[in-house]
Amino acid sequence: MAGPSPILLIGGTGQVGWELRRTVSPLGTAVSVGRHELDLASPDSITKTIRRHAPSLIINAAAYTAVDRAEEESALAQAINGDAPGVLAEEAKRLKIPLLHYSTDYVFDGTATRPYTETDAVGPANAYGRSKLAGERAIAAVGGAWLVLRTSWIYSMRGGNFLLTVRRLARERDELRIVADQRGAPTWARAVAEATAALLARSAAPAEIDALAERSGIYHLAAAGETSWHGFAEAIVHGLRKAGETVAAKRVMPIGTADYPTPAARPAYSVLDCRKLHETFGIMLPDWRDQLDLCLQR
Repeated sequence: MAGPSPILLIGGTGQVGWELRRTVSPLGTAVSVGRHELDLASPDSITKTIRRHAPSLIINAAAYTAVDRAEEESALAQAINGDAPGVLAEEAKRLKIPLLHYSTDYVFDGTATRPYTETDAVGPANAYGRSKLAGERAIAAVGGAWLVLRTSWIYSMRGGNFLLTVRRLARERDELRIVADQRGAPTWARAVAEATAALLARSAAPAEIDALAERSGIYHLAAAGETSWHGFAEAIVHGLRKAGETVAAKRVMPIGTADYPTPAARPAYSVLDCRKLHETFGIMLPDWRDQLDLCLQR
């Protein structure tokens, strides 16, 4: 006799995916599939893997995230971030199961002066953002029971991210020069995973699939508050000292975006308004400073 259908977790080795492997385990058996088994650039690979596992829920925590390299590899970014989510949505709809997918604050152009809501106009400034926006639209076009969670400035103590880069540089240099005219909300991968599990526990049970379908849509899930990359770096260095780590950096100097050119343009302002998620599912993340303190303490 076959056991219960598993939760299919795509991207379980990434920052959020790694944390999800633990947080979703109380909801059921989670099967984490990597690129060797499910290649998001290959629609055939997607459909074959999903049909082999016949899951009760699909969580897509995988993405092409090399923002600067995407300017040269836009076709690959589009295949993974833009086209694959539509295939996942088709399979989820066929199986009558929910799909949960993550997107980004980079779908916005960055010209706002107050936090972006889910209904604000989008206008990505780079190829990565355009590919992620295409993925959102592909899922919405298919329909079914789906949730897209836009998050921002993800960091953790594993993988490649701003926190670990600052930590390394703070050990090596006596002065750091960090962009101060881009603002967002640094968000801990573990907080995203825990919020995701709480959301699913309340809304993704098989008996509630119709109710979830009625609440399908895009939701913002990011830390409360906002800062600049410079402010984030200052807080990281302070937190490292507080945690007892050896830090060589004596100064964190603010610079402008123009002083640190990159192949991909970044939005100057990409803070997300997360009230819709709180009002719909009762979920809200703490202030980014509190999340950072917890991350560094652990």
